Amino acid sequence: MKALLMRSTALGTCAAALLVGVAATASAAPQRLPSYQQWQSDVTAAIKPATPWLEQRVGQGGSKLAIVLDIDNTSLESEYHEGAPNKPVRAVATWAAQHGVAVLFATGRKESGRSTTERQLTAAGYQIDGLCMKNSHDSSNSATKQRCRKEYTSAGYTITANIGNRSTDFEGANYEKGFKLPDYDGQLS
Repeated sequence: MKALLMRSTALGTCAAALLVGVAATASAAPQRLPSYQQWQSDVTAAIKPATPWLEQRVGQGGSKLAIVLDIDNTSLESEYHEGAPNKPVRAVATWAAQHGVAVLFATGRKESGRSTTERQLTAAGYQIDGLCMKNSHDSSNSATKQRCRKEYTSAGYTITANIGNRSTDFEGANYEKGFKLPDYDGQLS
């Protein structure tokens, strides 16, 4: 009887340990990304004010007006349909290009991937007036984005809109208004 009681206690302790392990694993598991449809709905909501802003800004005039776009999970889909255009963002870029606003890109992609990146953007239907990429001197993606915007403004551009999906896309200055797309707590790079 005593052996049976000890065995039951041992089994109960093992079962409890397993349940605690499962609960800890479940709570530590990363959130799932939303469906593609939900992501596109969230992107559309975030980018919707961009075209009215650009209309107003173009109406005010200025020289070398520009928008700056991040690439991965902003201009191009990287998570859901790799390389496909993110259509709500492309619509803003197309409007900008049709109204004389330069379409510039700032990306954490390495300079060694320039030709591939240019091909992808062109195939996705983007006009490319400038493409600034991470170089060996940049310490982080944030440093790259800041350097790129500074280079663009030094070249005479007025960056009216800065569009990206990560907080690092907006660190620093050299733009008038930012439009942040969802990244779901950093899950979309």
